[in-house]
Amino acid sequence: MFEIFQSEKNEKYYFHLKARNGQVILVSQGYTDKSSARKGVESVKTHAGDESRFERKTASNGKFHFNLKASNGQIIGSSQMYTSEAGLENGIDSVMNHATDADIRDLTTA
Repeated sequence: MFEIFQSEKNEKYYFHLKARNGQVILVSQGYTDKSSARKGVESVKTHAGDESRFERKTASNGKFHFNLKASNGQIIGSSQMYTSEAGLENGIDSVMNHATDADIRDLTTA
């Protein structure tokens, strides 16, 4: 499930993708308007099925994370930190298997 929400701190719009267990598996950058956040969700849906779009990274603290990139190279979503490479690969698999047909919930509407 994708959820679109607005930050109270900076008033920007964000989305995240949640796994079936409710865990957030991908988060976006901040967008100035909701329509751009929706386009970001559509970009994730378009690119999530292509494993070559996932950039695997290791942080300075030894933890692992990934970015999902659009065809223009721009990061459209980032993962949480994982303690193992296996966890990282499971996170990528989860995004690949669930993003393309995930529903979108707009949390900014009452």
